[in-house]
Amino acid sequence: MLSPIKSLLSITLILAVSGQGYLQAAEIKNSRNETVSLDANARPADNFDLSDWSISLPVDTNKDGIADNVPESYLVKGLSIKPLFYTADDGGMVFTAPIQGPKTSKNTKYTRSELREMLRKGDLRVKTKGITENNWVFSTARRNVRKKSGGVDGTLDATLAVNHVTTTGDDKQVGRVIIGQIHATKDEPVRLYYRKLPNNDKGVIYMAHEPLKGNGKEQWYNLIGSRASNADNPEDGIALNEVFSYRINVVGDKLTVTIIRQGKADIVQEVDMSISGYDKSDQYMYFKAGVYNQNNSGEPNDYVQATFYQLENSHN
Repeated sequence: MLSPIKSLLSITLILAVSGQGYLQAAEIKNSRNETVSLDANARPADNFDLSDWSISLPVDTNKDGIADNVPESYLVKGLSIKPLFYTADDGGMVFTAPIQGPKTSKNTKYTRSELREMLRKGDLRVKTKGITENNWVFSTARRNVRKKSGGVDGTLDATLAVNHVTTTGDDKQVGRVIIGQIHATKDEPVRLYYRKLPNNDKGVIYMAHEPLKGNGKEQWYNLIGSRASNADNPEDGIALNEVFSYRINVVGDKLTVTIIRQGKADIVQEVDMSISGYDKSDQYMYFKAGVYNQNNSGEPNDYVQATFYQLENSHN
C-alpha cells in the first residue's frame, strides 16, 4: 500500500512528452450510444465513479522497489498526478505509462497506470485477495464460492481514445498497450490490446484468453487487423485519438468481447471457457482498465497514453 499518501497526491513528475494528444471532440458517444458529458475542471473521481477501484502508478514514493498503489478510499478523494493520471481538457480521464519506471511486482516486465477493481469500496476489513467480497467469480463456480464473493459474472464498459503508443524499441514490442483485462487469481481470462506500428496510420485491436496452466495454450484473437509485428496498415483500423468503446462480458463459461464504433457494425468475439479451468474454487476475478505498457525495450521516455470517457463495471 502506498506510503506516504500525501507525497503522491502532491508529487510533480517530469515526463518528456510531445503534447498530450487527447481528442477534443464536441460530442462523444459511450458504449450505449449516449452522449458523454464530462467536466474539464473536475478531478477524475468527480467525473467517474472510482469508489470501487484502486490505481497502480509507475512511481515509487516509499522506495520499496515496487510501483505505488493508491487504494480506493484515497482515489475518490481526488487523486490527480499529471502526467500519469489526470483530467484532460475535454474532461476525459488520462492514463500515461512511460517505458521506464517501477513495476507492480518483481515478476512484472512492464509499467502501467491502471485501475484495479476493488468491490470492497474502501472497507479494510475485507481482504483484497482470495474469494472475498472484494472480488467476483464466474457463475460456473460452486454455490458456496459464489456466496462468499462480491459478485457473480460481470460486464465492463469503456469508451476511450488511445492517444500515443511507443515508437521505439524491439519490433515485437513497439506500439502495443493493454487497455482492459479480467485478471484471475494468477492468470488472465482476457487481455485486450491496442497496437499501432510506427509506419501505419491506424492501429489494430486484438485479445488473448489464457486458460489455467494445464488447461490448454493461450488463445489469440484478431478483432481489427493483425497483431503481427510486420502487419500492413489495417484498412478498417482505429487511428490514434479516435474514440471507440469496448465491452467485456462474462456469463458462466461464455466470454464476449465487443468493439463498438460510431457508424460501424459491432465486432464481437466469443470464447468458450468451459475447459479453461476458471470454475475452480480458488479462482477469483477483478477487472483492470487504463494503460499497461507492453514495451520495455524502447527509449526510457517513450510512453503509452489513453483517455477514457466512460468506465462502468457491474455484476450480478
